Amino acid sequence: MMTKTQVAEGHAPFRDEFATWYRITGTLDAPHPPLIVLHGGPGCTHDYLDSLKYLASTGRAVIHYDQLGNGHSTHLPGAPPEFWTPALFVEELYNLITHLKLTKYDIYGQSWGGMLGAEFAITQPQGLRRLVIANSPADIPTWVAEANRLRAALPPEVNAALLKHEAAGTTASPEYGQAMDAFYQRHVCRLNPMPPSVQRTFDAMAEDPTVYHTMNGPSEFHCIGTLKNWNIRDQLHKITVPVLLISGRYDEATPAVVEPYLYGIKNVEWHIFGNSSHMPHVEEEQKCLAVTAQFLNQDSV
Repeated sequence: MMTKTQVAEGHAPFRDEFATWYRITGTLDAPHPPLIVLHGGPGCTHDYLDSLKYLASTGRAVIHYDQLGNGHSTHLPGAPPEFWTPALFVEELYNLITHLKLTKYDIYGQSWGGMLGAEFAITQPQGLRRLVIANSPADIPTWVAEANRLRAALPPEVNAALLKHEAAGTTASPEYGQAMDAFYQRHVCRLNPMPPSVQRTFDAMAEDPTVYHTMNGPSEFHCIGTLKNWNIRDQLHKITVPVLLISGRYDEATPAVVEPYLYGIKNVEWHIFGNSSHMPHVEEEQKCLAVTAQFLNQDSV
């Protein structure tokens, strides 16, 4: 139960003209270093990762925030494609840490958030203690190849609908959306109905898809945005903090997608959740929180 846990919200000014919304569950003077949660997308919101707030009961503050362009943070629907870069979001994360005056902290990055966490960690930032990379690729070409391999196993009529609309440039069509849902139900979140926290994120993305469409594209397997050539494999040796890898048995982040982190980072462990796809934090919530807490609690003072 979180009824007695302190919750505070605020906005961190960013580049003078923007604002990053954040929420702190627990207190920053708790016994263990705070956990900063990096949501995916790019272009999602913090909502679908809401369950991680329960880690505050393990003696740490949990900091959720909406990345620029999303949720409660500043939206920029007219920004040019070149504005949306990983470097922008690394800068925003640094800014949030400075705003909150954090001297020691952990990070949990999910999907794109894990990519962002890796981008941040290779800069070897002062204060970063431990990093969780959950359901994340180390390069987009492998991610796309694996997503297309998984979708080839969908019912033929579903795959045909996807291919038809991608070729025609009509990915905004309801038929394409319905075909995407079939993939999501297998490899993104296998819970039915979708948890309200996850649905809130999907609704927010539909309302303003600027960041997702610009950086990724219309779907998981049709990445034509600015991230299409992203690859961090040759820089992973620069990550010197302990890392926990998380993925699910049915995850679109397949073993081929995750393995570069295992081989490229010196101090790393990997946990695969047997009843999950891309969201173990909701599909196997209690187990995922327990595994995460156990990792974070090592040498945590």
